[in-house]
Amino acid sequence: MDIKSLSKPIEEDLKIFNKQFRDAIRSDISYVDLITRYIVRQKGKQIRPFLVLHTAKMCGKINESTYRGAALVEILHTATLIHDDVVDDADTRRGFASINAVWKNKIAVLMGDYLLAKGLLLSLDNRDHEFLKIISQSVRKMSEAEILQIVKSRQLDLDEKTYLKIISGKTASLLSTCTEIGAVSNEVDSGQRNLLREFGENLGFAFQIRDDLLDFIGKKNITGKPTGKDLIEKKLTLPLIHAIENAPRKQSAAVLRLIKKGVKRKDLETILEFVEDYNGITYSEQKAKQYAEIAYSKIKAFPESPSKESLVKFLSFVVERIK
Repeated sequence: MDIKSLSKPIEEDLKIFNKQFRDAIRSDISYVDLITRYIVRQKGKQIRPFLVLHTAKMCGKINESTYRGAALVEILHTATLIHDDVVDDADTRRGFASINAVWKNKIAVLMGDYLLAKGLLLSLDNRDHEFLKIISQSVRKMSEAEILQIVKSRQLDLDEKTYLKIISGKTASLLSTCTEIGAVSNEVDSGQRNLLREFGENLGFAFQIRDDLLDFIGKKNITGKPTGKDLIEKKLTLPLIHAIENAPRKQSAAVLRLIKKGVKRKDLETILEFVEDYNGITYSEQKAKQYAEIAYSKIKAFPESPSKESLVKFLSFVVERIK
């Protein structure tokens, strides 16, 4: 099971979306347009348009408003990724050299700003004011959560409650934006809209917890990133947080000292064993499944359809994925 097979019910709709996305970010300035074409080549699994389109189709039908909503989410998300790569000094993105690696930081920041403006104009020109309100709140939450994570990484002071607050802003808010926009494009009632927003939110928690787990249980050739990348970057995630909270204080302090001074490859095995010994892996797997079950409860009552089936299967994919 993968995203491609789950996208079968919206295969033609994704083709229309891709064209509209390309058109929406096009520029009359040839150099800017060169970079936008490079961005289009970097498309990943397309989880965000996948959620917008499937949610809309589950509620009724995909329309022009749905395509614009999907494009808006993808444009603004792409802008935040470009800015993130500058902040993180990242060299790659989705297997390609990052914008900042190819064109340097100044152009990367300006391209992020350009995309933000294009997204805003797409909504304003089409009077999609509700979309704009939803996604503006999401970008605010994402920015606040990213800043909070940076601060906590410096302090190495993060408990489970704060961790969940961070991923609520970083991942859950964006995925809930996708599912809410899909609902709004079909003008569903407030009850269904709230259910679909909560579906996306809980899906986001499950998705991010599983993603953080892969840093401990994944392999480089599977995940595309080395095991322990978050540790090297001093990011405390749920598997480690749970282990630290449940291990004897002396052992927890020793692990935190290792991370504080800078994790070397030789330290990774010690930390990974510590996380396994104090139930960090199993606990995190259970938490991801719990959020997926809550997400399912939010769409359980919707009529059966190919799109609902894909969304339900996607929940299983999220908690079982190995990359």
